[in-house]
Amino acid sequence: MAVASMLPGLARMFALSRRHLVSPLLSTPSFGRFYRGDSPTDSQKDMIEIPLPPWQERTDESIETKRARLLYESRKRGMLENCILLSLFAKEYLHHMTEKQLNLYDRLINEPSNDWDIYYWATEAKPAPEIFENEVMALLRDFAKNKNKEQRLRAPDLEYLFEKPH
Repeated sequence: MAVASMLPGLARMFALSRRHLVSPLLSTPSFGRFYRGDSPTDSQKDMIEIPLPPWQERTDESIETKRARLLYESRKRGMLENCILLSLFAKEYLHHMTEKQLNLYDRLINEPSNDWDIYYWATEAKPAPEIFENEVMALLRDFAKNKNKEQRLRAPDLEYLFEKPH
């Protein structure tokens, strides 16, 4: 008898949960936070800004250590597009860069807090700030144009890390 009295409640609960699975638009969320995109009416008052420490040039590492760190940091990005672009760029150019160029590249990939900014600057979708307008940015922009129409669908295999530079 107790089971029979619970069946309508269970059926109603199952129907509600099924509605969430089929179409989340049919139900109303119990909280007011959700992605609004770039709506001009978004006040962005619900955004949380996390303070990041300022970028500092590492003067205490050898050039070999810097190259190895930059190779790693070029592969491990916050977004796949930059992982592919920067890791292939690093594979191509990092071993030939001077210490000054390595420092410029280090600043470029580590100072901005948003990986999309780096991507937009490299692909020339947005202008880069003056501080990043330099020879390394020019190299990266030229590389991003992919003039040889290479297939760039994934980051390079790790074997290149153990090859001697040409």
